[in-house]
Amino acid sequence: MARTSGPETREKLIRAAEEIFAAQGVDGAQLRDIVALAGQGNPSAVQYHFGSRAGLLDSVMAGRQLRTEQVLAPLLAAAPDEPHALIAALIAAEASELGTDRGRRCLRISAQLSHESGVRTRIPHPTLAGSCYWSLIERLEACLAADGLPEPLRLERLDLALTVVGAAFADRARQYLDGTEPLTGEGLFLADLAETTTALLRAAPPRSVPGGPVAPE
Repeated sequence: MARTSGPETREKLIRAAEEIFAAQGVDGAQLRDIVALAGQGNPSAVQYHFGSRAGLLDSVMAGRQLRTEQVLAPLLAAAPDEPHALIAALIAAEASELGTDRGRRCLRISAQLSHESGVRTRIPHPTLAGSCYWSLIERLEACLAADGLPEPLRLERLDLALTVVGAAFADRARQYLDGTEPLTGEGLFLADLAETTTALLRAAPPRSVPGGPVAPE
């Protein structure tokens, strides 16, 4: 049997991890299943090539981010500082992953990690620091600040909006992978997701909550 090089083995492990993480979940996936699917005899192959389970997951997400950033960068450069335009740019970039099984699996994985982005604390996950994705988040928050939305609500809404987008794409990806017929065509799905996500971000804050008013009359 011909021996594979280090880069070839890493790529096999990444491809196998995409399948296993998507099918079993990030927390439920077994490294031994990834190693076996990659055709590796050494049970410590993940530790050897990536240092840890987290290192392998970061490598999977780095590849996904590289692909979407290439799509997002020109869209973001052309987008005005307006929530719908920025959300539409994000959705178009994410939609580029729907075209392949690899991208679909990665959409299912990344939706499980949306809470780790760092939006609520304004401290980006190391893989997002300096990225177009993080620039988009900052521009969206600036738009919401200009609308007068209080800071805690801005951060919570941004985090929720990104979670909604991620969950919607993960579900669409699951349908494609399973061969299930979606309720809507892809064009309508993308357009409606942009509209509903923008509406979520731009909704008026509640005027009162139990305990007192939160917005001026």
